[in-house]
Amino acid sequence: MNRILFVCHGNICRSPMAQFVMEYLVEKRGLNGSYHIDSKATSTEEIGNPPYPPARRKMQEEGIPMRAHRASQITRSDYEKFDLIIGMDSANIRNMLMIFGGDPGHKIYKLREFTGTTEDIADPWYTGNFDITYDQVLAGCTALLDRLESGK
Repeated sequence: MNRILFVCHGNICRSPMAQFVMEYLVEKRGLNGSYHIDSKATSTEEIGNPPYPPARRKMQEEGIPMRAHRASQITRSDYEKFDLIIGMDSANIRNMLMIFGGDPGHKIYKLREFTGTTEDIADPWYTGNFDITYDQVLAGCTALLDRLESGK
């Protein structure tokens, strides 16, 4: 089973969008039993909060269900629980490396790396543009799943 953790700053916009997009893609391909997907935050600012309403609306608009979710923070032990830990931006990666004490298993990636760029996923908390964020998340998750399923 592939265990994937998506991580952003607060776990109310980008990482839950990535979690539920990935779950949707996995389900569409009939791969449900092959993946465990979750999302968490690097900060404590939003712990316990549900996804941000505009993020939820965007996912609804795209026909992607978001089941019950509450923001939670990564812990050092998450490093051993997941095969891949996918950050949304460079700050997330730096914070994860500090929390995990490095990346000895080479599990940490930025989501857009799977699309051939090192750019960050746009943070809609600041931009207000959930369309761009969704498009970037969808492209990243699709490329990640394609890579995992091709065995590369």
